[in-house]
Amino acid sequence: MKNPFRDTKAISQPVTTMILLVVPVMLTGGVVMYAYQIIGSELQTEVIMVSNQHIWIYEDSSSFAGFEIDNLGGRDVIIDKIEVRGVEAPWSTIYYFKTPLVVTDLLNCPALSGHIWINFEYTPGTVANFTQASSDSPLPSGYTIVAFIENPDNIRVNDAGTSISITVYTERTQYQVLCNAQSAERTLNN
Repeated sequence: MKNPFRDTKAISQPVTTMILLVVPVMLTGGVVMYAYQIIGSELQTEVIMVSNQHIWIYEDSSSFAGFEIDNLGGRDVIIDKIEVRGVEAPWSTIYYFKTPLVVTDLLNCPALSGHIWINFEYTPGTVANFTQASSDSPLPSGYTIVAFIENPDNIRVNDAGTSISITVYTERTQYQVLCNAQSAERTLNN
């Protein structure tokens, strides 16, 4: 009986060596590209932090909510809406200031009568010009928005001392914090 493999030719040693070197490199390249895409998409994650939240209530039930929104993620976000205690604040009642710096001091309570948002001392010793919001607001990565809401709906004088939620909505998710409402008169007298 004749061996059927005897007359066949094999791949030469240099060709076999090249195949053994090239195939693993190509497979490794595919794995590296896949890992790069996964890591790259994770670096572009939306991370927002709502902090420094306050609600001040005046004796006549006038009130202000103040807070900052820090974009700590690798992606720019759009602030879609803001709610105080589950009620959406109209854009016309929101005043904001954008800065690449993170605000560290406590926010100042706005004055009740005749408050002007130009040259407003929003933290002790720090003055800025605030803009009245008109629609959704972009927040670039690494930036902070300091925001105040005039007379958020459903806040009354008897809410002083209670926990009230502030919720910030983006295109992808929502971020909620709680704060204790406080008397504005007490805040201004300190």
